[in-house]
Amino acid sequence: MPDDRCDVVLYTSEHNSSLAELPVDHIKDIVDLWALRTSSLMSRQDVQSVLIFENRGREVGATIDHPHCQIYAFDHVPQRTSKRLSNKWQPDPDLERRFIELNGWAAWVIAAPIYPISIEIAPLTQIANLTSLNEQDRLSFATILKSVLQTIDQLFDSKTPYMMWINQDAKNSSESWLHVEVVSPWRDKNVSRYIAAAEVATGEFFNPVNPEDLAKRLRSLHS
Repeated sequence: MPDDRCDVVLYTSEHNSSLAELPVDHIKDIVDLWALRTSSLMSRQDVQSVLIFENRGREVGATIDHPHCQIYAFDHVPQRTSKRLSNKWQPDPDLERRFIELNGWAAWVIAAPIYPISIEIAPLTQIANLTSLNEQDRLSFATILKSVLQTIDQLFDSKTPYMMWINQDAKNSSESWLHVEVVSPWRDKNVSRYIAAAEVATGEFFNPVNPEDLAKRLRSLHS
């Protein structure tokens, strides 16, 4: 990204740690930083949308093992972001696939996932972006984010590789709803699901993991 529109955020000085292993107060400090950078970058004339994301594990392309995320500030609204905004994304009401509900936030397995593990996290009351979260919202967000990531690691008793990103509003958007997506290619420990030609060709994906079954497993691990 040119013109100082890319940040790398180190979560901690502990090289072998991870976001899931940090104390909630520490994660809340990271959420505060995400909100601060979102506000600062969105104030620029050359920025239309901000994406905060993390790749954890070599299996999903991480080239640095130290726990970190990145922030990209785009001079446009990417196609997928634009589609979710125009479709007025809202939390999934299906309780069968919900596995955590905590202090006004919820996490669930999505209904038609591409990846074996595909989770969304969101406030149950509409909030447009990280900047709009108050202190209690940020603490609740940090708490559920830690819970979700810990539960994913418990699933295979391992540091499960994942991709995570935060969807929030863009300039000139309306009725947006802040939410996080966490996906992993693992269908079992050290066993990745590969996307094949028929899926790429058609845009129709054949996920080997039943979302309701996964939600049940995650719910039992979290309880």
